Amino acid sequence: MRRVLSVVLWPLLFAVPLAIVWAAMSTGHGVVAFNVTYLGLALTIAVLERAMPHERAWLENDGQMLPDLLHTVLNKGVAQVLITVIVFMGIAGWMAPRGDGIWPAEWPLAIQLALGLVIIEFPLYWKHRLAHEWPWLWRFHAVHHSVTRLWFFNTGRFHLVDTLTGLAVGIPILLLLGAPEPVLLLVSAVTAFIGLLTHCNIEMRCGVLNYVFNTPSLHRWHHSKDLNEGNRNYGENLVLYDQIFGSFYNSPRRPPRDIGIEQPMPENFLGQLKVPFTRQPL
Repeated sequence: MRRVLSVVLWPLLFAVPLAIVWAAMSTGHGVVAFNVTYLGLALTIAVLERAMPHERAWLENDGQMLPDLLHTVLNKGVAQVLITVIVFMGIAGWMAPRGDGIWPAEWPLAIQLALGLVIIEFPLYWKHRLAHEWPWLWRFHAVHHSVTRLWFFNTGRFHLVDTLTGLAVGIPILLLLGAPEPVLLLVSAVTAFIGLLTHCNIEMRCGVLNYVFNTPSLHRWHHSKDLNEGNRNYGENLVLYDQIFGSFYNSPRRPPRDIGIEQPMPENFLGQLKVPFTRQPL
């Protein structure tokens, strides 16, 4: 039974919340459904992490729950809301009266969603790759990689600068192309749900899905201390550009339990915010 669950869990945990959001859009409650299903998915993952963990050692307290929570709420949550309201809506307001969008709004919504994911994956891939390969950006991204265990609770552990640079190269591009609100909402939902799933500490066997989506199996390699493994699998939602640009990594070996970075990282939230500005690039 456990083996069967490990095979079906990823597609179920991804498809069911997405289907709920999709259905709710027809009633005008898509945004509410998105927030409710995100919370429901997080709680479901929290239970499953205890029931069938990938690494039992990752269930132990690492002393980082408060910093993780503050990063998620302030650096990820508040920043995302502010950017959405101020910048995204500003672009939408500028585009609407101009009618300059080239987005194929007449296409079926499923195809528009796929197109949106492929388009924004390109800049997100290169932003993430540069955050590993460019020392100045790595200083900020290292806050995320300093975790010593992967679980749903540290999905949103990102430095504010890291968050802002990521937001700048994602949804705004779709807005500039004239993508309608349903596409923006669904792309955001896919990104949020996959983000939770990639960091979850649940035993999953993703099989062929590893060659399409960013899965827990692939993302555990991305957090390896060995840079031959860690500087791989940069995809946000898809691994299309990892395949194209040679950074895809999917070994039959078990990913390392000992993850993190070699450099020291302050234990507290304010120290983690400050450290990228107070030392040389890592």
